[in-house]
Amino acid sequence: MPQATYHFPRGFLWGTATSSHQVEGNNTNNQWWQWEAEGHTNGKSGLACDWWGGRWREDFDRAAEAGQNAHRFSVEWSRIQPTPDRWDEDALDRYRSMLRGLKERGMTPMVTLHHFSDPLWLYEMCGWETEEVVPLFEKFVRKTVGALKEYVSLWCTINEPNVYALSGYVSGDFPARNPGLKMAAKVMANMLRGHAAAYRAIHEIQLESRVGYALQFRPMVPKRVWFPLDRLSRNIRYAGLNMGFPTGISTGVMKTPVGNQRIPEAKGTQDYLGLNYYSVDTVWFDPRNGKELFTASGFPKDADMSDTSFIANIPSGFYETMKWAVKMYPNTPIIITENGVECADDHMRPRYLAQHIHQMWRAVNFNWPIKGYFHWSLVDNFEWDRGWTQRFGLWALDVETQKRTKRPSADLYADICNKNGLSSEMVKKYCPEVFEKMFPS
Repeated sequence: MPQATYHFPRGFLWGTATSSHQVEGNNTNNQWWQWEAEGHTNGKSGLACDWWGGRWREDFDRAAEAGQNAHRFSVEWSRIQPTPDRWDEDALDRYRSMLRGLKERGMTPMVTLHHFSDPLWLYEMCGWETEEVVPLFEKFVRKTVGALKEYVSLWCTINEPNVYALSGYVSGDFPARNPGLKMAAKVMANMLRGHAAAYRAIHEIQLESRVGYALQFRPMVPKRVWFPLDRLSRNIRYAGLNMGFPTGISTGVMKTPVGNQRIPEAKGTQDYLGLNYYSVDTVWFDPRNGKELFTASGFPKDADMSDTSFIANIPSGFYETMKWAVKMYPNTPIIITENGVECADDHMRPRYLAQHIHQMWRAVNFNWPIKGYFHWSLVDNFEWDRGWTQRFGLWALDVETQKRTKRPSADLYADICNKNGLSSEMVKKYCPEVFEKMFPS
C-alpha cells in the first residue's frame, strides 16, 4: 500500500470560517432577524452559537488545540452602528476581545466587514439598492478598522456579493426590498463601489493591511453538451454568478448578462482574492424560469451528494476554480476563504475534506500562490434561509443546550493542520473509501 504525504509551504494558513449573524446569537437589529420573524427561514437563529454571550472562547480553544493557526470571522454592522447617528463602543470592545483571544492563542485573524447582514435602518432606506450606501459603508469601515487595527491586518471587505445580490433579488431566498434581475445587477454594482471605497479607506488607515473580498465561484457545465440552448444557458448563468466582481476589479467595467457598468474606481482593488468553493453546477435551458433568464441548475444523478442534496462532492471543480483564479489574476495571492459540506453524521465530510485539500495541494505544486485555507465551518451554525437543517461544523451543536460534540472530521482536520499536510495514513484512517483515488498503487 503506497505511503506519502502531500506537504504545504511553511507559513500556510489553516483555519475555519464563521460569520456574525450565524454564530453570535440575538442579532435583533438587522434585516435577517426581521426576515426570520416573518417566517421566511427554516427556523430562527435565536441564540445561534452564543458567541455574543462569550462562548467564542471555548470554540477558539477548540480551534487552537486542533492546530489551526488562523480564523476568519465577521463583525456585525448593526451592533457597531445600531442607528445612523450612534456608534456602540461596547460592541467594538467585544470584537477587540475576540481578536485578542485569537492572538493569545497564536492564531492569525481575518476579519470580514460585511457578511450578508445589514442594519435595519440601512435596509429600510433600501440598503445596497442605491449609491447612497457607499459613503455609509465607507464610514462604517473607517470606524471599525480604526478601532480594531491593533489586532488585525488581513481584511475581507464583502463576503459573496454575487450570492447576496442573486439570492435576494433573483431567487428570493434572502431579504430584498425591490427584487428583480436588473436590481440585482445594480446591487452588485453598488457593492463593488463599496468594496473599492473600503479598500482605499483601509489602506489609508493601515498601511500594512492586506485587503480583498470573498467570491463564491461555481464552475458550470451544460447538461447536454450537444444542445445549443444548454450551452447558452450555462454561459449566461456562469457570467451572471461568477464574473461581475472579477471583471469590475480587473478592468473597471462590471460585466453582467443584463448589461455592463463602468466602475473605474474598482480597478485593481484587491491585494488577494478570497475564493469560496463548494461544488460544480450542471446547467440547462428551462423555458419556465424567466426570472433566471430561462436557465436552471442541479447535479448529476450519480453524484456524491450531501445530506439535503445541497452540495455535490466534486473535488476536481475546486482545482478548476483555482486554475481560473490564477488565469484571471496572475501573481495575485489566493486565500480559500470557505470550503466545506453539510453532513450531520459526518459520513461524507472526511472524504470531501481530504479530496479537496488534495486538489489544493496539486495547485500549490504548480506554484500557484495559494496562501491559506479556511474550512466552513468550526461549529454548526445558522445557515441563512436553510436555518438549522444543514450542519457544516467540524463540531456538532445542540441548539437547545449549546453542547458541542466533536465529529471525526475535526480530528482529520487537526491532523492536517498539525502536519501542514495530508498523509496516506490520514486518508486510510478517516476515509479509506477514497484511498485508491488519492494514492493509486
